[in-house]
Amino acid sequence: MHQTNASCNTQTVKKINTEQIEQIIKAIIAGKYSWACVLILRFSGYNPIDYIPYRTYIRLLKNNCLVENSKSRDTDSKEVFDMNSNWIRL
Repeated sequence: MHQTNASCNTQTVKKINTEQIEQIIKAIIAGKYSWACVLILRFSGYNPIDYIPYRTYIRLLKNNCLVENSKSRDTDSKEVFDMNSNWIRL
């Protein structure tokens, strides 16, 4: 009989805080479902590149990070995505 140890195969998932939930909800309301998926993966402690094709991930970063950065300069609002915490630097 073969028994697997579930604790060996599980990854520690980080809890998503309220501010991060708000960012995910804003992305969903804006119709940016792919970006919401990226945020969920990142905030949960996963690397989105493990689940999303590289080119798609880069496109999502460019489309959403550049838009958020330009908005934050105009309105001094908080950025949705911190460019310094990226796994990939653009």
